[in-house]
Amino acid sequence: MTIHHLDALFKPDTIALICGGGDSEVMIARNLMKGGFKGPVMPVDAERWALEGALAYPDIASLPLSPALAVITRPLPQAPALIQQLGACGTRAALLVNDQQRIPSNERSALSQAILNAAKPYGLRVLGPGSCGFNVPSSQLNVSLSCQPLLPGEIAFITESDTIGQTALDIGNHHGFGFSHLIHLGDSLDVDLADLLDYLAGDYRTRAILLYLEQIGNARKFMSAARRAARLKPVIVLKPRRYPEEPDDAVYAAAFRRAGLLRVQDSDELLQMVEVLKAAKQVNNDRLAILSNSSSMSLLATDTLYRFDGRLAQFSEATQEGLEKLIEPSALLNPVDLGDQADVQAYRRALDLLLADPGVDGVLVIKTPSAFGETAPLAEALVERLAQSRCCLIASFPGPRTGAEARKCLLKRQVPTYETASAAVQAFMRIIQYKRNQALLMETPPSLPEAFTPDIGAARTLVNRVLAQKRRWLDEHEAAQLLAAYDIPMVDTRLAHSPEEAAEIAAALNPPVFLKIFSPDVPHKSLVGGMIGYLNTPDAVRQAATVMLDRLRLAAPAARFGGFVLQPMVARDGAYELTLGVRSGERFGPVIFFGQGGAEVAAIDDLAYGLPPLNMHLAREIMAQTRIYQRLRYSLLRRANLNALALALVKVSQMVIDLGELVALDINPLWSNAQGIIALDVRVEVAPASGDPVRRLAIRPYPKELEETICLPDEQELLLRPVLPEDEPSLQALVARASPEDLRRRFFQPIRELSHEMAATLTQIDYHREMALVAVGPGLPGKAQIYGIVNLSTGPNQDRAEYSIIVDRAMIGLGLGNRLMRRIINYARARGIGEIYGEVLQENKPMLQLNRALGFTIHADPDDPSLKHVILKLHDIGMSVG
Repeated sequence: MTIHHLDALFKPDTIALICGGGDSEVMIARNLMKGGFKGPVMPVDAERWALEGALAYPDIASLPLSPALAVITRPLPQAPALIQQLGACGTRAALLVNDQQRIPSNERSALSQAILNAAKPYGLRVLGPGSCGFNVPSSQLNVSLSCQPLLPGEIAFITESDTIGQTALDIGNHHGFGFSHLIHLGDSLDVDLADLLDYLAGDYRTRAILLYLEQIGNARKFMSAARRAARLKPVIVLKPRRYPEEPDDAVYAAAFRRAGLLRVQDSDELLQMVEVLKAAKQVNNDRLAILSNSSSMSLLATDTLYRFDGRLAQFSEATQEGLEKLIEPSALLNPVDLGDQADVQAYRRALDLLLADPGVDGVLVIKTPSAFGETAPLAEALVERLAQSRCCLIASFPGPRTGAEARKCLLKRQVPTYETASAAVQAFMRIIQYKRNQALLMETPPSLPEAFTPDIGAARTLVNRVLAQKRRWLDEHEAAQLLAAYDIPMVDTRLAHSPEEAAEIAAALNPPVFLKIFSPDVPHKSLVGGMIGYLNTPDAVRQAATVMLDRLRLAAPAARFGGFVLQPMVARDGAYELTLGVRSGERFGPVIFFGQGGAEVAAIDDLAYGLPPLNMHLAREIMAQTRIYQRLRYSLLRRANLNALALALVKVSQMVIDLGELVALDINPLWSNAQGIIALDVRVEVAPASGDPVRRLAIRPYPKELEETICLPDEQELLLRPVLPEDEPSLQALVARASPEDLRRRFFQPIRELSHEMAATLTQIDYHREMALVAVGPGLPGKAQIYGIVNLSTGPNQDRAEYSIIVDRAMIGLGLGNRLMRRIINYARARGIGEIYGEVLQENKPMLQLNRALGFTIHADPDDPSLKHVILKLHDIGMSVG
């Protein structure tokens, strides 16, 4: 994860064109000249004396200047040698235009590695191969094969498809909106989607990022960059749903939701979101008022609103009284139907009422073609009210001829405008979805409802025993033991290896009993008649077991017989039949699923997915994606224990983190009622694991290995551990206990309290690129008191990291600040970070004294005498920080 030398790619001062004798370099040179690039353009071509007016040079060694960027259009096998020459002369970025299609498939991997090997010693970044280039209007840089100019704008577009990029460019030029960057990725050999997300997240000219992607290579790198970018600006993604086949689209959807990305359905909607996002800041909720001169169009818009889970606004009494003078007595209040003879004055009066109503978050104005009112004056009325409106205004002016001029006028004034009312409603709900995604990213999860410590040793012993026996599937008794190790309740489960043994076990259980046949080759026992309940005697169990075994051999002769499972019958008592478990998400690692269970789970198709690790908030968010969740949450007479369900998801998530051998887990059915949950059936698949189990996860989990108990001089014991999102209330309490002077020294400005947004930034961190350690007393996260916190934040390059620290005044003089600093330095060194730096007020003598003791060098700020810069070069320091 690095943005090293990407400025050389997108902000070069000199460019070399390494020509291959084709048309590509001619087109790129022409675009550079027409685009107004200010620096030298130096063609390297032994066959030409000039290219588009620029003097050509016979070889790289003849160049008078070191090019920051090289554009290579020669055959790809020549690229390694060319990159080596360019890197040696100071070039730091290269664009490879030719692709690998003409390279034999058995040679592509070696050629790709040769290109990377040639670039690595010089830190030279490579975009491509197979990239059609990029366009950055702010740098007057058009290094592309496009024949169209790009208008400047505030939206960046990264695409894996050049044709999608060219279509976006054409549509943008037609409608008059531009882009800050238009980048075609190509094969992403070096510079990939995650690198560009990191780069554009820090680009102040880019207000939002659009993505067209078809697949993701490094899932963890992508998730880390996407989560960071989505916190800073809107990131909107378009991806075909059925490509690639693995991982399937449900996994991609879960990843996009977890990262806070907004997904759209087609290319038209992707580009329309450019205008819609400009209105996003004015939307706080989903209460929409629909104002129209057509009841039919209003009803169609309402259908779309409900399909996307939106709400019609409920008007105040004052608004209702005002509207009653404008509409028919029998008409609905919302949608507001002004009638087909409504003129612009009627629209003005209704608009003023709706925009003043505190219960309205957005207003959709529909004006269908009519002989009684022109569209242009209504468009002007909307524009007049736009600046003073606290609501989001969206317009629909149907008709390719009558509405065209009004739509053009409104779009020019940044009012999202659509030809159809359904498209307008969908755009409004996309804004709502984006707002909800942002809220989810920042929401504070509740503490766990109970202490939870899994028996990892017992779980690993069990799994190792199964693998030692060359088995992949746990029998049901072993699976029950695995659930018990993670404190997931399951009905008493016994395993028998013959009908006779089943009868003996039945005699020991309280009848009636439930009998199931176990076969690792039959995922659903009901398909072979392998389940029967209410068996009251041992003889009945023996007979049923014999029939089941015969039926299995008849229905599935190749299926292996693993035994019989016996359980006491459990009263359902109105419990819901659910399912949860784990399956492979391919490159995204294991994914966790939840939904409606039972024998018809596939036909019902009500499953939602999420990426581990999970907390209570994320678990509830997965549950909320299912249709059954509405019943679980709102049924008055048949409620489920939602906390118990969410906690079960958290426990399964922890199982995934702990056990790298876990391939699949399927609890079905899982009964849930108001009292709690209980698993009735479970299947578990394992396989030998290689390396660190957490490396297979797309999101780095909580690094439990960093936990440490420390003892202070007053014999007080504290737990030193990484921060958790649940710690937000305790961190706010720590800040509340601090003196105003301490807070000013820490935050460089007077603050009274730590806002939710700031606290969420400090506690909801990406362990892949930042770290914060807290010193806490006893108790669960969110309830345990925090006595100190030290943060370490790296940029995308992860070569330097900025620290910050705050310690409870009650701990001053006990060495807690020293302990925290030494531990975070130790962590930084282990991660390979080269330098830690910070800013300290000159008056903060204790902090400066600690910096000196730890080996930091201290430098004055040339522009601010009250500020000191402190730097610790880790590779130079010889002291122990253990």
